[in-house]
Amino acid sequence: MADQIFSVLDFGAVANSEAVQTAAFQAAIDACFLAGGGEVTVPAGSFVIGDIRLRSNITLHLLEDAVLLGSKEPRDYLNIFHDKLEPLPEEQLSRTLWVGPRLWVAMNGGFKKHLYTVGSYWNYGLIRAAYAENVAVIGERGSRIDGRNVFDRYGEEQYRGPHGFNMHFCKNLTFRGYTIQNTGNWAHAIFQSENVTFTGLTVLAGHDALHTRACTNVEISDCKLITGDDCVAGFDNIHVRVKNCEISSACSAFRYGGYDILIEDCNIYGPCPYQFRGNFLREEKEAGAEVSVRARRNMLSCLTNFVTDDLPVRHAPGKIVMRNCTVKNADRLFHMNLSGNESWQRGNPPTDVTFENMKVEGCKMGLTAYSVPEVPFRLTLKNVDYSCAEEHAEYPFLRTAHLGELRLENVKITGYAREELVRSWSEGGSVVTENTDIGALVPIARADEPFVCRPI
Repeated sequence: MADQIFSVLDFGAVANSEAVQTAAFQAAIDACFLAGGGEVTVPAGSFVIGDIRLRSNITLHLLEDAVLLGSKEPRDYLNIFHDKLEPLPEEQLSRTLWVGPRLWVAMNGGFKKHLYTVGSYWNYGLIRAAYAENVAVIGERGSRIDGRNVFDRYGEEQYRGPHGFNMHFCKNLTFRGYTIQNTGNWAHAIFQSENVTFTGLTVLAGHDALHTRACTNVEISDCKLITGDDCVAGFDNIHVRVKNCEISSACSAFRYGGYDILIEDCNIYGPCPYQFRGNFLREEKEAGAEVSVRARRNMLSCLTNFVTDDLPVRHAPGKIVMRNCTVKNADRLFHMNLSGNESWQRGNPPTDVTFENMKVEGCKMGLTAYSVPEVPFRLTLKNVDYSCAEEHAEYPFLRTAHLGELRLENVKITGYAREELVRSWSEGGSVVTENTDIGALVPIARADEPFVCRPI
């Protein structure tokens, strides 16, 4: 990027004011873009903004103790509709509102304009980018972005507000060093982009921390992700590396899918310090409350398979590996349910998932791997020490259908009281053990009751 530096102060931004500073920020960004690119700096102090749009070859640099506060008025996040410098293509200006999963099913799935058109109302956010290259947001010590739990009765589930970051069709995106918290919807929503790097971030409370959808070459490292919703989420991602992160979620640590995904050296634990905001009372959501009298904190799953027929899959899912990680107090280690009752489990399942060199403590409901006949599923555990929570010993280790193979190599499984290791809702499948003692457990028992699984 070019060496030019533009301060938002030189374009009229005023620190520590309650006035919305979007126009000044956008003026600095546009001047930097027209000059060929460079750096837009934000000094110490707090600045209230609606949506700002970053452009190619621009770094937004949050200096030490710089704070961006999201406007509490949802109408302040619609500036991208009026962008004259780089107007969105007409087909991207859908302004479509959020549509709930039940209606998606009634409409037989298909392309969802509210998710995949840049100009839909659902895709609004504090910091935007579309069709841009070489974009970075970098924060120094004490820098922070606070979405302030903006409430929007027209938003997702009739309460969610704007995303923290919302970016589509971009290349070479870098996010580094800042803290982002209390976003009205996902902290980072990155769609159909390439070469995306998240380094040294702290994401607190709010909704999904890092959500990449149909992205290629994603790097996540040295991040602290502590959220009431999913921490790392998305589907149809290709070539993903997650390393050395602290992760706690009140939903799924990973609700993820794609091809060639490696997760390693992470500390994953529940219950989460933050509650799931979907359980908040209506009046708590309207008030932007951070704590609810009734919302839960338990981690539903360490790794939940994410697959959907929203978009054509670019590569058959599979080659998903989690290794050298610790997992504590998750309801499930792994969850995949293509039985038909989950909105986000409709499409091609992965061919294989591997857990290697893992310490797993206090799981409550074992593993679920319900695949489809066309893709017999391979599940491998290698060098894994796995314990079931004492009060949930009645669950089988694995509930499955259309299992190709369960392979256990040097695995220790403790805490279960059932007679079978695997309970299967289909014929076929095998259990292969190496240096693993399952004692008197029956390897696979066929279920004669209906398959029941609560969606997560």
